[in-house]
Amino acid sequence: MAFNAKKDHLLHLIQSLTKAEKRNFKLYTNRYQGDATFVQLFDVLNQMEDYDDQVVLKVLPSISRRNLANHKRHLYQQLLKSLRLLYIKRDLEIFIHEQIDFARILYSKGMYMQALRTLESVKNKAEEHHQDVLHLEIIEFQKLIEARHITRSRRIANKMEGLLDEASQRSRIAHSSNLFSNFNIQVQGWYIEHGHVKSEPEIAQVQLFLEQNLPQAYLSEQLTFFEKAYLYQAYMWYQYILLNFTSALQYAKKWAALFQADPQMQEKDPTLYIRALYYNMVLHYMLDDAASLGQCLTDFEAFYKARQATLDASSLSTARIYLNLSRLNYAFVSREYQDGIQLIPSLKQELRQMEGNTDVHRILLFYYKFAYLHFCDEQYEVALDYLNEIIHLKAGSLREDLLHNTRMLHLICHYELGNYRLLDYLLRSVQRIFTKAKDLSPMLDRTLRFLAELTNKPPAEHPEAFQKYHKILHGLRQSPFERKSVHYLDVPAWVESHLEKRPRPGSRISAP
Repeated sequence: MAFNAKKDHLLHLIQSLTKAEKRNFKLYTNRYQGDATFVQLFDVLNQMEDYDDQVVLKVLPSISRRNLANHKRHLYQQLLKSLRLLYIKRDLEIFIHEQIDFARILYSKGMYMQALRTLESVKNKAEEHHQDVLHLEIIEFQKLIEARHITRSRRIANKMEGLLDEASQRSRIAHSSNLFSNFNIQVQGWYIEHGHVKSEPEIAQVQLFLEQNLPQAYLSEQLTFFEKAYLYQAYMWYQYILLNFTSALQYAKKWAALFQADPQMQEKDPTLYIRALYYNMVLHYMLDDAASLGQCLTDFEAFYKARQATLDASSLSTARIYLNLSRLNYAFVSREYQDGIQLIPSLKQELRQMEGNTDVHRILLFYYKFAYLHFCDEQYEVALDYLNEIIHLKAGSLREDLLHNTRMLHLICHYELGNYRLLDYLLRSVQRIFTKAKDLSPMLDRTLRFLAELTNKPPAEHPEAFQKYHKILHGLRQSPFERKSVHYLDVPAWVESHLEKRPRPGSRISAP
């Protein structure tokens, strides 16, 4: 399994093009009557799987090794220009930028009244679609023209005063929107750096962090669409850090409701809406609410089916990843493990297609879920195959929670298969990893010691050991700081399955 193999940037761009985009590029290049070597270079690269300088130079002798980089750079720029022309009609921001550029050209030619008309016509679109920064840029350009030239605007009563008031209001909105965006990123950054709270002092630290960074002064203002979106996201992450999943869900719902109340924004920023829908599903999953998760999943699938043809590559990739993660989550929370296992072949094929554009950790999360589905279905050897893929992958350091749970599940699978000698050897390796850990679940740490104890006991004494450990786990399970750990690896359910001699437990694995 090879993830994210290094690719030539130009070849990667060409391989990402759809048939429509390639056809548009060919139409775009028809304007060139002279040297169009870059078109020939495109045709050669379009046939390649992996980039090779030697092949290019052999097929195109008119290109010297010395000038190959320049030709590739020129082709890259021409491809982007053709894509820009294609997406002007689809992407409102590109369209608004183009109109501002047209206004600058008109102004540079002394046609400042035409420039003002162009700006005025596009300003309404910027306001209607909540493009606050572009709206401010348009107003500032209008002010520049009005300040430097005597225009007929001066004859309209309160025209200039209105423009200045609008500029002041938009400046405030742009500033406060930036503050709310920063706040959202800061809260997410806290989670990335520190994870969930693990003690009462950490709760106090997070609360102080919120008070110090929340843009309190602007909360009393009439917030714009994106200010609300940033604020709801930040509050959702804050509650998520505190392990208050019910409260986090309320803010995720408010975030999604913004888009549902303003459907045009689902088209304008589908990725942000997709994320809102996904975190609603994650939090229903954390709350073990199969019915609500199933309904959200149905709604997500309907949105995806309706908008799939119009989503750009980035939004499409995000939607597919979140949709598939949520399908697996539903298999766990509904305890329908075979339904989840049946999804795996098609999911693996999709993952191979997305390797170049997807974070390796996201792909490994899928593999962990695959392993855990098979574990829940008592297919321990198959589970080990997926876990070994994660453990032996040379992709730098894994995220700690994924590494810890992978290693623990790996040990438990070997125990279930009766590989006690191998388990004794593997335990030492995992102990070294856990010793270095910055954020280790106490439940996992104690379970590691429990497995070590089992290896020193004859199998006949294991049932009694499970009975004793079950009592110890009861205390650990009551801790509010272990609320999430069982969603990754439900150790208590595994222990209980040995006491009750019933099929292996189902569990849940989160993916925020």
